[in-house]
Amino acid sequence: MASAKAETESLEQLLEKNVKGEDLAEIKRILYGKVLPTLNIPEEAQKLAEKHDFEIQAYKIGTIFNEQLRTPRIVRVGLIQTHIVRSTSDPLKEQREAIFDRVAKLVEAAAYCGVNIVCFQELWPYPFAFCTREKQPWCEFAETAEDGPTTQFVQKLSRQYNMVILSSILERDENLEDVLWNTTVIVSNSGRVLGKHRKNHIPRIGDFNESHYYMEGDTGHPVFQARNAAIANGYFTAAINRVGIETFPNEFSTGDGLPPHRDLKYFYGSSYIAAPDGSRTPGLSRVRDGLLVAELDLNLNRQVRDYTCFQMTQRFDLYAESLAKVAKPNYKPQIIRDN
Repeated sequence: MASAKAETESLEQLLEKNVKGEDLAEIKRILYGKVLPTLNIPEEAQKLAEKHDFEIQAYKIGTIFNEQLRTPRIVRVGLIQTHIVRSTSDPLKEQREAIFDRVAKLVEAAAYCGVNIVCFQELWPYPFAFCTREKQPWCEFAETAEDGPTTQFVQKLSRQYNMVILSSILERDENLEDVLWNTTVIVSNSGRVLGKHRKNHIPRIGDFNESHYYMEGDTGHPVFQARNAAIANGYFTAAINRVGIETFPNEFSTGDGLPPHRDLKYFYGSSYIAAPDGSRTPGLSRVRDGLLVAELDLNLNRQVRDYTCFQMTQRFDLYAESLAKVAKPNYKPQIIRDN
């Protein structure tokens, strides 16, 4: 679980340690777009973090200007990054339940912080065993999106804390010959499953050759109208990554010339939220579990669209024509050469 070499806590820690004064302020302005105000972290949440060894950061991303005719549309989002708790050699049920117990504590802290929407990292209830290419025992983790053990656990949290939760799982589609998918389940604050989204782009490189388990999704690009906001990429974007080293019972190779190994090196955490104006929060730790809270004013989305006018200059007719050509078997790119 721990790295043999001490990992750097975070980029922010390195900067604070080695750069001072105006230079530090300018670096942060370039990195983050602007310096975001911090939010107060409630005492109850801070005590939970200290007791269970995870960090909490909290920021506010407001609008470019105060509007006269529209009231602010405020939503608090929480990103949770974690490491695996038990050894990958332990019984699968114990591994999963240990992660459930761990994540429940961070969700409780998020509730103290007034979070409305919680986002978990990719395939959060399991080790990322999809580097090994071994079907067993890892395929046993696969579960139904609608009523599997992870979804039932998340539904309980949603109802308890009145939160919308985005939960990424290894889905088994029992209605379609047990096909596996990398799926995010969206659970409303009432505990109802609003729907699901299957990952569209599956990597096939090195340790991340995930297509041994699941292929490209078939759910398109849905937008889920939840209690607090529509959930979709392209506006405020949350980037979440797990932390720690995950070591597996058997050695595996990755087709990149490296000798067989039993781990994926280090998952580097650093979860953050990016805003539509190009600004972003600082990242969480690279080595610790953490909760990132961000209070977002959704009015910023329209302000940025009004400023850039990208939606008025987009050319769907050209995109459609180009994509239709690319999809044909005899496609050749339009290249004009000087002969």
